[in-house]
Amino acid sequence: MALLCFLLDLRNIPPPLLHRLKQCLLHLANLYAAATPPPQPHASSSADAGGLPDRLALSYVHSPSSKSSSSSSSSWPELKIGYRPGEKFNLRDFHHAVNNIPLYGFLPDQHVGSPSSGDVSLANLFSNRAIYSWATDDISKKVIAICMSAQNPEALRRSLMDAAEQCVAVDFIMLEPEAAFMYGDIPANANSFVNRICDLENCVVRRYNPEPQVLRGLVKRWLEDLKDDKEEILQAVFLFRYPIIDSVKHICCNLYASANHITDGFPSCQACKCHGCPIDHVTTNKVKWMCPITSRQLASSDVTDTAVRIGEQTVLFLPTSEGGSNLQRVSTSISFDVIERTQLASMNEGVIMGRSFVVIPSSNDVEVALTDECSDQNTQIFYGLCETLFKLDQGLVCSSSCNIETMKIGTLQCYYLLIPSEKGPMLLRRLAGSEEILPLPDMNRDCKSKVTMKIRNSVETSLSKIN
Repeated sequence: MALLCFLLDLRNIPPPLLHRLKQCLLHLANLYAAATPPPQPHASSSADAGGLPDRLALSYVHSPSSKSSSSSSSSWPELKIGYRPGEKFNLRDFHHAVNNIPLYGFLPDQHVGSPSSGDVSLANLFSNRAIYSWATDDISKKVIAICMSAQNPEALRRSLMDAAEQCVAVDFIMLEPEAAFMYGDIPANANSFVNRICDLENCVVRRYNPEPQVLRGLVKRWLEDLKDDKEEILQAVFLFRYPIIDSVKHICCNLYASANHITDGFPSCQACKCHGCPIDHVTTNKVKWMCPITSRQLASSDVTDTAVRIGEQTVLFLPTSEGGSNLQRVSTSISFDVIERTQLASMNEGVIMGRSFVVIPSSNDVEVALTDECSDQNTQIFYGLCETLFKLDQGLVCSSSCNIETMKIGTLQCYYLLIPSEKGPMLLRRLAGSEEILPLPDMNRDCKSKVTMKIRNSVETSLSKIN
């Protein structure tokens, strides 16, 4: 998990692009608030049991001269911090800060990296009063500078070197039109600016075409930075009954979720059985459980742990059928036994359940016990298997005792389908077990009933009009 501080140079961002960027920031904040799992009801401290950790900050550079139509003013640009992260994330305040970003900051005569009427000092951002003091030392920090320019690159370079000593990374996002990518039409000043900072280890310069789909992709990348990546990487071993090559009967892989889990917003809680009222906010001491209505001391048998809170006082009681399951550690490698091959063309998609996991071969940078030689062989076997299955239009049916969606070890086996691609990664999808498959609805078609040629032609004509 990282703290992201967005730094927008309004001098270089036209109003239409600024509007799209503001929508991206609002969307990112919404996804962060919705996609992050709620804290545990029995956290180790009151702070841990509170709201969402604050991992977003917002700042921008604008020139006071841009308020008027005159561009000849010698007023120096200013750095403003619109949102400072606190202990807990405040979605409303962040929305308010984004919406208050001034729309008059664009200087039409200035391009990214070109000299401006004055230079801006980032000392107020790279200081102990700002990003250096935000969050704790175990949280990485990154500044995302969008369309940043500097008349004096040396001053900026000194600030970036100081940021490197504080372990602060800086991503420079250059949003340039498509023509700049096709013909290399990038101002010389912009190249000079990039060349002055590209050797710094904590700095990365990325150029993007500011198309809507590209900006949406950036939001997803930023969301991944906000999330704890240790919870997203799963290690897996696919076991074969017969050797694939020589005596090798397995391949090691990493699994990545292809979709983002959105919580329903109903946190679990404890409730007294006598009145059905939540008690987790009254006391966390099991010896002194008290009924919030009668103040009577409760025994363990008087308290239910399988409840969720909706609002402040409304409680729903859930069944306890899952109480005996053991949580599977994320860091544990999951074993999948390869059972059989199956033709993908004849596969019933109605039995495919849940979200997809992207499967790639494990490499040495992941903590697996593989030598360089074994790692290279593992990668070659993976892609050889992927290409062969793709040519055959087949997938592999696998079984495991672990349900990778709930990360629990169950009493019933879970079945999965490993789907290949031509040259890229594979997908892992869970298959419904026999106890999960529902009967098909009754649909009796009269054998004498035939589709007339008129209807057939009409349907074909209608479909041809759909792009």
